[in-house]
Amino acid sequence: MNNLSKPLITVLVIVGIIAVIIISSIKIYNNIVTLEEQVDAQWANVEAQYQRRADLIPNLVSTVKGYAAHEKQTLEDVTLARSKATQIVIDPANMTPEKLAEYQKAQGDVTTALGKLLAITESYPDLKANQNFMELQAQLEGTENRIAVARKTFNDTAQLYNAKIRRFPNNLFGFERKPYFEAAAGASVAPEVAF
Repeated sequence: MNNLSKPLITVLVIVGIIAVIIISSIKIYNNIVTLEEQVDAQWANVEAQYQRRADLIPNLVSTVKGYAAHEKQTLEDVTLARSKATQIVIDPANMTPEKLAEYQKAQGDVTTALGKLLAITESYPDLKANQNFMELQAQLEGTENRIAVARKTFNDTAQLYNAKIRRFPNNLFGFERKPYFEAAAGASVAPEVAF
């Protein structure tokens, strides 16, 4: 080996190391971006299920109205809760724990109002036997299950993303953590319905 080849080998080694670092950084960054997009997609799934529930509520309310005209306050509460819940929109790119908590509270209010509305059926045997009501009730039950699955999938995806961005060297890119859905305060206690 001559004296010229040693500096050339050193330069090639340094260039090789720099290339490996750059390629690794690009792969890490792209992987995090993919995970972030998956979190956003799961959020869209959660919103779709809540929208499905919001779309079913007017049909349920009008079916119950025919049988329970004097339950006006309960019907108004359901309609108001639905209206408030559909007005809250979260941009997944700027999701904060506070905005998610506000969204969850509004959706929780819908759940509580629906629980009261469905409890009315105990007082109206004809309503319980009405085919439209039974189908709407089954649709709402299915929707609530879909919401639970969508929320769990969102939390699982957010957890995977959050763990990825917190690990070294991934944490050097400055991605923000995504908040999780959490059980609402008092969720373990069934709502009390009194007539």
